[in-house]
Amino acid sequence: MAGETVNGMQEEGFGPAQSGQGYAGYQGYPYPGYPMYPAMGMPGQMPMGQGAAMPGAQAPAEGPSPVAPQPAAAAAPAQPAPMGLPPLMLGTYTPKIDAKGRMALPAKMRAQLGTGLVMARGQERCVYLLPAMEFRRIAMQIQRTSMGDKAARDYLRVFLSGAVDQDPDKQGRVLVPQMLRDYANLGSDIVVIGVGTRAEIWNREAWESYLADKEQGYADIADDVLPEVGL
Repeated sequence: MAGETVNGMQEEGFGPAQSGQGYAGYQGYPYPGYPMYPAMGMPGQMPMGQGAAMPGAQAPAEGPSPVAPQPAAAAAPAQPAPMGLPPLMLGTYTPKIDAKGRMALPAKMRAQLGTGLVMARGQERCVYLLPAMEFRRIAMQIQRTSMGDKAARDYLRVFLSGAVDQDPDKQGRVLVPQMLRDYANLGSDIVVIGVGTRAEIWNREAWESYLADKEQGYADIADDVLPEVGL
């Protein structure tokens, strides 16, 4: 076959270049009329759908697309809270403590606290209710601090010695131990409040007195606290 000199080298397997025509003798593209880049004299690529038909190939019939239309995507479901974060408890509830010392957990808090929860002495003479993992996190943090701090050691001893594991019964009730009822002066009338990662059980009169006192200075407290959390 005729060759062509390109940059001083003899190219094998190419016939004479003809603008707008393919190389019938080029083994890679054996079909006459294959498009070329005119300036380079090399086989080119055509836009999709505009190439010459292959021998024996039939053009697709005109008509609607064989691909069925896709239904509109449904709205994505709400994303659950990131795994590993403790539940956020809030609100005020007024259950009762019965003659046996049992208290029905508020339904929403029951799900947030889970089956394994811990009761412990809290600040301001209340009783803490914590998910087991949150209680463990607090205890370990205090323990790391207590190694070189007497006040932290004292706090840890009182905190852990008064802590009790609890599992709600089928009715969602938990037993408030006598020592914790005595510590917080809990009778039949109580208030349960959500405080973020924990709940607190208060004597009802004590809570109402505390709230009335703190509400008076609530705006002033906010000025000191909120800048620390970016509000």
